[in-house]
Amino acid sequence: MSASATTKTGSTGDAHSTGNTPRSNVPRSNVPGSSGSDPDRLQAFIERYSADQAATMHAATVVVGDRLGLFAQLAAIGPCSADELATATGCHPRLIREWLSAQVASAYCEYDAQSDTFWLTPEQATCLADATSPTYLPGGAIAANANHQDVDRVVRAFSGNGGIDWQEHHPHLFLGTERFFGPVYRGNLLQHWIPALEGVHNKLVTGGRVADLGCGDGVALILMAQAYPASTFAGFDSHAGSIEAAREAAAKAGVSDKVTFEVGDASGFDGADYDLICVFNALHEWGDPLGAARRIRGALAADGTWMFTEPRTDEELTESVRARTFFSVSTFVCTPSALSQGADDALGAQAGEPRLRQVTEQAGFTRFRRATQTPSFMVLEARP
Repeated sequence: MSASATTKTGSTGDAHSTGNTPRSNVPRSNVPGSSGSDPDRLQAFIERYSADQAATMHAATVVVGDRLGLFAQLAAIGPCSADELATATGCHPRLIREWLSAQVASAYCEYDAQSDTFWLTPEQATCLADATSPTYLPGGAIAANANHQDVDRVVRAFSGNGGIDWQEHHPHLFLGTERFFGPVYRGNLLQHWIPALEGVHNKLVTGGRVADLGCGDGVALILMAQAYPASTFAGFDSHAGSIEAAREAAAKAGVSDKVTFEVGDASGFDGADYDLICVFNALHEWGDPLGAARRIRGALAADGTWMFTEPRTDEELTESVRARTFFSVSTFVCTPSALSQGADDALGAQAGEPRLRQVTEQAGFTRFRRATQTPSFMVLEARP
C-alpha cells in the first residue's frame, strides 16, 4: 500500500482535518469559549491552528534530517528499511523509524507497508535532498528555527527600543539564509535576472564593475564571477562571519582573483563608476534606506544599473502563504534590524513596489521598473 493510501484510509474528517478532532466528534455545546462564536467557524479555526501546529513541529524534523544527511542518504540508497537507513547514517534505528514516520505523515517521504520500506520520490528528493537544486527547500526550515531560538530576544525588543542587530540572532539565521537564497540565485540570477536588465549582460561579458551590498556568504557574486570572467566584483556585509565564509567560498570556487569581500554596511559604502550594484533582499532591513539609495546612486556609472530584489506583496493586507511568511520573518528579523540602526519607520519585508519606487525617486533615480519576478520576489531595476 502506498503512503498516500495509508494516510487517507487512516484519517478522519476532510483533507485538512487534524485526524484527531473530526467535526462530528466535537459537541458544539462542549467547545470551550464557544459562547458568542459560530460553532462551525470556531471548529474551522481550531482545525486550521492544529494544522499549523503540526507543520511547525514537523519543520524541526526537517532541520534534523538536513543536518544528519538523512534526506540525502535516503535519496541515494532508494527504498530501504528504517534499520538500513540507520546503518547507512550511523544513527539510532528507533529514532530513525520515528523520523521516517514523521516524514510519511507529512507527505515528505513514501512508505510501503508490505515491504516496510521508505523512499523519496524524484520531486521530494530534488526539494529535500539535493542542496545544489534550485528547488532545495530546507533552508527555510533552518531560518524558521532561528525565529524560535530568538523568541526571548524579540520579546525584549518589543518591550524596549525595538531593535535587534543582525549579528545578535541565532546562527541558524545565517545558515538558513544562505541555504534558502542560494537555490533562488542558482535557479534565477544568471538565467533570468541579469538578462532582464537593460544592457547589463553585455557589459559584464566585456568587463564591468559590480558591487553587492549585504552580500552575505557571497553566493550571488561567486555565481556572477564564474559566469563573467572579464568583470570584477566586490561584496560588502556588516556581518564579519558571513564575509569570512564568502572569502572561503570564493577561494574554493577559484574566483578569488575576480571577487573581493569586505566588512561594511550601506551607511559606509563608497565607490564610483560601478556598472551594476546589487542589493538582494536587504534594503528593507536597513535603518536609512533612502540614504543608502542615494549613496548607490552616487556610486553608479552614468549608465549604471541598480538591481535590487524585494519580497512580492499583495495589494491589500490579506491571508496568503507568502504574506504569512514575510510578515513573520519581518517581525523577528527585518524590522528589528532596521530599528537597531536608528530607523524611524522601517520599511519591513512587505514594503511593496509603490513605496520602493518612492525611495528610488527621492534618491535621484529617474527610471524604475519591475524587470522580472519569481513567485516570491520582485527583481527591481533603477537607473540614473
